Amino acid sequence: MSFRLTLSAALAVSLGAMAPVYAADGDPPAEAKAVEAAQSKAVNPFLAPSPLPYQFPQFDKIRNEDYRPAFEQGMAEGRREIEAIANNPDPASFDNTIVAMERAEQLLTRVSRVFFAQAGTNTNDEMQKIQTELAPKLSAHNDQTVLNGKLFARVKAVYDARDSLGLDAESKRLVERYHTDFVRAGAKLSDADKTRLKAMNAELASLSTRFSQNLLKETNASAIVVDKREQLKGLADDAIAAAGEAAKKRELEGKFVIPLMNTSGQPALASLEDRTLRQRIMQASLNRSSHGGEFDNRAIIASVVKLRAERAALLGYANHAAYVLEDETAGSIDAVNKLLGQLAPPAVANAQAEATDIQQVIDKEGGKFKVSAADWAYYTEKVRKEKFDLDAEQLRPYFEMNNVIENGVFFAAHKLYGLSFKERKDLPVYLPDIRVFEVFEENGDALALFIVDYYARSNKRGGAWANAYVAQSGLFGTKPVIANQLNIPKPPEGEPTLMTYDEVNTAFHEFGHALHGMFSNVKYPRFSGTSVPRDFVEYPSQVNEMWMTWPEILGNYAKHYKTGEPLPQALLDKVKASEKFNQGFATTEYLGAALLDQAWHQITARQVPDADGVLAFEAAALKKAGVDFAPVPPRYRTTYFSHIMGGYSAGYYAYIWSEVLDADSVEWFKANGGLTRKNGDHFRKTLLSRGGSEDAMVLFKEFSGGEPYVQPLLERRGLTATKK
Repeated sequence: MSFRLTLSAALAVSLGAMAPVYAADGDPPAEAKAVEAAQSKAVNPFLAPSPLPYQFPQFDKIRNEDYRPAFEQGMAEGRREIEAIANNPDPASFDNTIVAMERAEQLLTRVSRVFFAQAGTNTNDEMQKIQTELAPKLSAHNDQTVLNGKLFARVKAVYDARDSLGLDAESKRLVERYHTDFVRAGAKLSDADKTRLKAMNAELASLSTRFSQNLLKETNASAIVVDKREQLKGLADDAIAAAGEAAKKRELEGKFVIPLMNTSGQPALASLEDRTLRQRIMQASLNRSSHGGEFDNRAIIASVVKLRAERAALLGYANHAAYVLEDETAGSIDAVNKLLGQLAPPAVANAQAEATDIQQVIDKEGGKFKVSAADWAYYTEKVRKEKFDLDAEQLRPYFEMNNVIENGVFFAAHKLYGLSFKERKDLPVYLPDIRVFEVFEENGDALALFIVDYYARSNKRGGAWANAYVAQSGLFGTKPVIANQLNIPKPPEGEPTLMTYDEVNTAFHEFGHALHGMFSNVKYPRFSGTSVPRDFVEYPSQVNEMWMTWPEILGNYAKHYKTGEPLPQALLDKVKASEKFNQGFATTEYLGAALLDQAWHQITARQVPDADGVLAFEAAALKKAGVDFAPVPPRYRTTYFSHIMGGYSAGYYAYIWSEVLDADSVEWFKANGGLTRKNGDHFRKTLLSRGGSEDAMVLFKEFSGGEPYVQPLLERRGLTATKK
């Protein structure tokens, strides 16, 4: 049966009518094709660019049943386009090969951007089925392109002649990146090895999807049910109300439900007085997807790591980490291991000193136990209060969400870059809570659309992230549509959304990614926005965090949600005095995850344990790295470490690597006058607007004027001296 017949059958379901069926070796009459195409476009919102401003997705028209036919047709069109490029009888040129590939597969790009964004933020059972089906198909489709011998021959021909083609800098870099991408994808392998590689990629795609879906289901299933309100003593009233609402949604009237977030630590642990409940929460969090049952991820992680190691060997690398790091700014395993190795000893030493302070409080209160992971956050707040007279709960009334967004995040962007924001209520959204803002330059020119999706949901993956529904491109004349996703518990109807200090910091961080996407000013989609090395992509977003506590910005948004009174200076002084507080914990839990990621990906296939040995491998790896401090577990344990199932495999170190650049850049801003348009314009011109069109470290040096150095990071985290 031909692909065309399969697609017609899928469209018949979508259209709710019988589509014409054609013989496997025949083509439909031109008139019938036109009719079918018109019907499809009338129903399926993906088959043509969205008519909405900025090609904003037609969320009000998108249905689950639109995805499959759009993907199938997108892959079919893509195959035809790629084959036409590969079989072009004319000699390979920049335009008929490289640019032609940039122009190809627009339908597939459209549906992919929306589907995978929605699969992360607003999934359902049918979408998960589609995702499971699509994963190996899309992997095979990609392999069909990058492992096409004729196509690679044309890419190589242009690459070999690049210096004589009169190309501008961005175009020349595009040629070089395509050549690198093809080679790293296996274009130089033998036909037999390409067949092996395709099978590996398809299996990895399927396993990754299963891992993510297991984790979402397990996290929902592991939510803690509390019978009595008195067990929640210490929790803020709005948090208790939210727990009651969560129970009602599960038809548990009179009870309370505390949902789990994706990290090891859980927000409620900082407030709950009931130690038994804290232990229940911590245990449920740490055990996710590792205790048997249908959502257990141990076998999946073992299979993934082994396949990645085998694939790396096939491609000529010692291990998966060596393969990944070659194409990052770090450049090598040695560079990453050196940085992590430098940070681990002082971080753990500081965490141990912090544990001593906590234990003193426990002992003073008559506690007959040693501090554990379940106790850390709760007693840390007591130590914070004792040392700095600061209770983190005192801050939340000053961090009302709308104020944070509009008078904090947006205000900082206005002061630094001249941007203004106007809410668009005329555009369709996928849920009522979603907000859309149009972003304008200082001169009134339209720049982008920005989507705000801040609330946690049971069908939304954990964490926080940014994504582009539409990417900027001079080639296509498109302007960006960028979204920010957070996971803030939604309060009961009519109650204000009060954010924690960390959630406010995350909002500024994610908007840094959004700015990177919105300011993109490149020609080719391959380089748009955040299309930069993984260990560089976090850098601009981390820089944007600095404006959260910049006096002019903080004073504009940190106001009491009831009285409008600004955050008291005395309280702010306490916050600043405590900035390095608990950094031993924060650095150690992060390094635990980063080192665990490297441990899994710096081994060969023969060294990978089976499912039953996954947790033992994890324990041994943490011990070997010197970060096996039980009161401070890794930020993510292996079985719920979703970062490394996606783009951060062998790359979770990127946050601390980027923070070296970030801390250095914060010092640059301070030395050059801080929050000024001149500084913002310089950062935008030299770095934020350039995407991946130039080597990342070249961009950093153009911005900062020199090489990065690590001292500002060490000072920020209080790690310049090891504490005993």
